[in-house]
Amino acid sequence: MEIKLDFGGGAEVLFDNIKKRDLTLDSSKKWTIRTFLQYMKENLLTDREELFLQGECVRPGILVLINDTDWELLGELDYEIQPNDNISFISTLHGG
Repeated sequence: MEIKLDFGGGAEVLFDNIKKRDLTLDSSKKWTIRTFLQYMKENLLTDREELFLQGECVRPGILVLINDTDWELLGELDYEIQPNDNISFISTLHGG
């Protein structure tokens, strides 16, 4: 299953400074945002997990959009990822 992943607002720093990725996920399994965050932690996150994750969820201050829609409107962690979804993580926190 093909999806697009992108980062903004500085979140890309935690993922090897790569702002956009095209990913292929194993289509034989059901992917939710919950399972995808675990995948990201194990396979994509390169720096300071605590700045991206808090427990099994993203930290407050990181906006999650699925196809340009706030994930809160789509079921958050339980949203089932669909082929060609575009998932965005945008940090709204900025150091000074």
